[in-house]
Amino acid sequence: MTSPLRAWVRAHWPAMRLRTILLAVLLFAAVLPGISAIFLRVYENTLVRQTEAELVAQAATLAAAAESFWPGAPAFDPATVRRDTPGYYRPEPATIDLGSTPVLPARPPARAVGHPADPEAVAVAARLAPVMERTSQTTLASIIFLDRSGVVVEGFGEGGGWGDLPEIRAALAGRPETVLRRNDSYHPRYSLEWLSRASALRIHHARPVVVGRQVKGVILTSRSPRALFKGLYQDRIKIGLGVVGTLGLIGLLAVLVSRGIARPIEALSRAARDVTSGAGSLPPPPATAAVEIRTLYEDFGRMAEAVERRSRYLRDFAAAVSHEFKTPLAGIQGAVELLQDHGDGMEPGQRRRFLDNIAADGRRLSALVTRLLDLARADMARPEAGLAVDLRPALRKAVDARAPDLKVDLVLPEGLPPVAAPAATLEMVVSTLLENSRQAGASTVRIEAGEVDGLVMLTVSDDGPGVASADARRIFEPFFTTRRGEGGAGLGLSIARALLAANKATLDLRPSESGAVFELGLPVAGAAPAA
Repeated sequence: MTSPLRAWVRAHWPAMRLRTILLAVLLFAAVLPGISAIFLRVYENTLVRQTEAELVAQAATLAAAAESFWPGAPAFDPATVRRDTPGYYRPEPATIDLGSTPVLPARPPARAVGHPADPEAVAVAARLAPVMERTSQTTLASIIFLDRSGVVVEGFGEGGGWGDLPEIRAALAGRPETVLRRNDSYHPRYSLEWLSRASALRIHHARPVVVGRQVKGVILTSRSPRALFKGLYQDRIKIGLGVVGTLGLIGLLAVLVSRGIARPIEALSRAARDVTSGAGSLPPPPATAAVEIRTLYEDFGRMAEAVERRSRYLRDFAAAVSHEFKTPLAGIQGAVELLQDHGDGMEPGQRRRFLDNIAADGRRLSALVTRLLDLARADMARPEAGLAVDLRPALRKAVDARAPDLKVDLVLPEGLPPVAAPAATLEMVVSTLLENSRQAGASTVRIEAGEVDGLVMLTVSDDGPGVASADARRIFEPFFTTRRGEGGAGLGLSIARALLAANKATLDLRPSESGAVFELGLPVAGAAPAA
C-alpha cells in the first residue's frame, strides 16, 4: 500500500535547495507563536461579534414587538409587504472590534428625572414585560425599555433616565448603536482569564422603537461576551482539528528536513564507508534530497571515480615500474654474481663483456629514473596564468634540433593567434613526436596548424608505417612501447600528454590510412575555457 505512494512522492517531489528547506523551517518556527496569538485574537473577536449579533437580533425582535403594541400603530397588512423590493432585507453587520472600538466606562447609575415616563410607553411596557422576561431568561441578556425622553420604563433602573448615554442618544436619533463598556461587576475566577481582552467588558446595544417614522422609545440590551476559555471548550473539536493540522504541518516539515538533509547525508556517510572499505559503490542521490545534497552526491561520485581511477593507475604504474626495473636489475645481479664466483678465471674479453652489460643496464636504469621524474613533474604541473606564446619560434627550435635524416615540412598560416601553453612544453612535445617518427622509420614529417573554435589545432603527420590498431588504444599508457628491445621506456607520449593537459591542451592519435597522425589542441591565449 505504501510502496506506490512512495514511488509517487519520489516522482513528484520538487527539487528544493537546502537554504529553502531551512528557511521554511525557521520561518514556521518564528511565526508559530504569532499565528497562535493571532488565532486567539481573531477567535475572541469572533466571539464578541457573535454576542453583538445575538443582542442585535434580540433588540430587533423586541423593538418590532413594541412597535406592534404601540397605541395607534397601523395594523400589519401582509398585502402591503413587498419582499421582492430591492433593499427590503437589510441585515446589520457586527460593528464591534476589540482592536479598534473604544472602550467606554461602565454604565453609570440611572440619573433622577423630574417628569414621569410617557404613558404610551408605560402601556406598551406592560404588554412587553413578559416577552422581555422570557427572553432574558434564555439569553441571559439585560433588557431595558426606555421612552422617547430616555426614561427607563421597564427593566433595571426603572424610573431613572439614561438619555445622556451616547448609545441612547444615537437610538433616539433613529440609529441603532453598539458600544463596549467596562464591567465593574466582573471578578476573575480563573488564573488565565487575564489572557482574554473581553473578560472585563460588556456589550451594550441600543435600538430605536419607530412608529409612524417617529422614535417612540428605545430597547437597550447588554451582555458580557462569550468567555474565551468557555468558547475554546465549546469549540474544542474544531480547535483540536486545528492543533492536529498544525502538528501535521510540523511533522511534514520534519519529514522534509529528514528526507531533504538528514537521511541523504546518513546514506552518503554509509556509502563513503563502504567505498573506503571496497565493499560497495556510491548509490544515486535520493529524489527527495535537497539540490545541494544531490550535487554533493554527484561530486562525491566523481571524486570516488577519480580516486578509483587514480588507484588503478597507481597499481598499474607500480606494476609497470617493478617490471621495468626488474629486467636490468636481474641482469646486473646475474653479472655481478658471475664476476664474484668466476671473475678470477675469466678471460679479459669475457670479463669486459659482463662489465659492459652492467654499465648498459645501469645507464638504462638511470634513463628510466630520469623519465619517471619527468612524468611525475608532468603529472604535478599546474597551468600558468597569462600565457600568450607564439607557435613559430618553439616549433622552429624543435625542427632545428631534429635528426638530419628526417625531413620536416612546417606549414603555418599567417595570423595564427598566440596559444596558452609554455614554449618549452611545445618544443618538448613536438621533439618527442619527431623522434618517434624517426625511430618508426619515417623519412618525412608534415606539421601544419589552423584555428578552430577557440583552439589552435596542430597536426603532426609522417610517412612511416603508422600505429597498429591493436596498439592505438595503449599508445599513451606509461611504459607501453614497441621498441623495448632497443631500450625504449614508453614514457615519452605519456609525459607529453600530461604536460599539455596541465594547460588544458590535448594530444590525440587520429586514424589514418598511412603513417601516424597526431593532433594537438592548444587553447588560444585569452579565450574562455570550454565548459
